[in-house]
Amino acid sequence: MDQFLTYFKVGFGHIISRDLGVDHILFIVALTIRYQFADWKKLLVLVTAFTIGHSITLALSVFNIVNYSIAWIEFLIPVTIVITALSNLFVKKFSFNTRFPLIYFFALFFGLIHGLGFSNYLKSMLGKDSSVVWELLAFNVGLEAGQLLIVLAMLIISFIFVNLFKCNRREFLLYISGGAFVVALLMALERVPH
Repeated sequence: MDQFLTYFKVGFGHIISRDLGVDHILFIVALTIRYQFADWKKLLVLVTAFTIGHSITLALSVFNIVNYSIAWIEFLIPVTIVITALSNLFVKKFSFNTRFPLIYFFALFFGLIHGLGFSNYLKSMLGKDSSVVWELLAFNVGLEAGQLLIVLAMLIISFIFVNLFKCNRREFLLYISGGAFVVALLMALERVPH
């Protein structure tokens, strides 16, 4: 149980760390800023899709089934934020299409990329230990807890600005998405593989 708690804390710390997790925090912000508390079911499916994606590639990478260029993954992670922030420009009425939930597909697909980013960090911790399933599970649960904390913070911030301060919901969405877009674009430009 101590080892599970250790890796849970590492996963949780990785996602909420200002130094380690800023790109992942920005992605969660860009992904969830369009939702409010009333949309909790859609938001739960969305975050679960992202979690499934990053859990798959995290496991595949830790077990050395998938190999990849770290430089390309570090570049692609902010690109996923740029694309997600841009997609928020097309949200107008906040009535989300449930017939063809394209955002769920993108959350899953972008989760695959983010999982590869997490895996390098986790593999450096695990070393050559042959029994990593428990540690991998703990790390994923910690990541998920950190993500849910960020989602809750975004829901609270949205509630405060949209419901209490009466900010226009679309303008609030565009403002936050614009900030995420600019920061992510700068990160992507700094990380272009040579």
